[in-house]
Amino acid sequence: MSHPIPVSRRLALWGASCAFVISAMTVQAPAIAADDWPSQPVNFVVGFGVGGSADRVIRLLAQYLGEELKQPVVVVNRPGAGGQLAATYVLAQREEGYTMLASSISPYLANSIVHTNATYSLDDFAFVNAQWSDYDLIAVHKDQPFKTLPELLESIKANPGKHSVSVVPSSAGQITTHLLLEAAGIPIKNLNIVTYESGGQARSAVAGGQVDFTILAAEGSDGIRDMIRPIAIVRDQPLENWEEATPVNEALKPMGIEIPLLDGSIRGVATSAAFKQKYPERFDKLVAAYERTMKNEKFLKQLNSMQMGADWLGPEKTTEIMQRNFDIINKYRTLLN
Repeated sequence: MSHPIPVSRRLALWGASCAFVISAMTVQAPAIAADDWPSQPVNFVVGFGVGGSADRVIRLLAQYLGEELKQPVVVVNRPGAGGQLAATYVLAQREEGYTMLASSISPYLANSIVHTNATYSLDDFAFVNAQWSDYDLIAVHKDQPFKTLPELLESIKANPGKHSVSVVPSSAGQITTHLLLEAAGIPIKNLNIVTYESGGQARSAVAGGQVDFTILAAEGSDGIRDMIRPIAIVRDQPLENWEEATPVNEALKPMGIEIPLLDGSIRGVATSAAFKQKYPERFDKLVAAYERTMKNEKFLKQLNSMQMGADWLGPEKTTEIMQRNFDIINKYRTLLN
């Protein structure tokens, strides 16, 4: 004859059973979440317009990275405020790894923090890779007499108001212009700094002789090669395809001065720091997929044919470069005021 189980014991058994199920779910859930990510399309947010250099390289990356992640990577353009609108938008999304900043990340993030009072800091981002870094070319119009950077600077110093330069607002080229003048002891009023909204416009200005020289990305300047004379490259070593341009601090040695080397536009990918902290396995999965993408021969061939950068630096080196550039921009924050 069976005896009924007391109510108190039944409750205890029920509670133990529930505890076991909950415990099992707790152990398994993180592994399932990590293995399943991404389970939906990933959004790449570009802070500049369609057709620009950042947009073009990110769209090509999205195609191949999507294959590695086994989910579509959708490119969304949110231009405005020098990339600040896109950065703010990315940080406002849920921290699950489905919306990332894929754009020109330097010097624009630093400039928005230092000069336009952005609500974020550099530490709010987890940088994945700086794929395409431009180095600024200092080039004069072909009809200008200057063969070296010291000759140009000495003429600017001796002839206030005579010379002009084309730059893009808030760009590394504009900051480098101010750094050169400060290092050479030249008052800012001596030089007419003409700003253009795009690198194409700034190139056209020097190619057409509207300005005497320009400081902007070497990449993309092949089209005006016959109309300019490169006299320096803002880099610590010569740049392939522009070997005639002397590294800037080597060019400045006769004057006994040097300037900090600020990288030009860097196109790359970043997530929110909160995503990396909350989902480290997902972040690592993203990094591994990106690294594999940068070894894809077909992808590399297309990048080369389009004269786009194909660097794999990874999170640590990219973060180091971003911080170095930020420190330079912050140290000389008064130059653009």
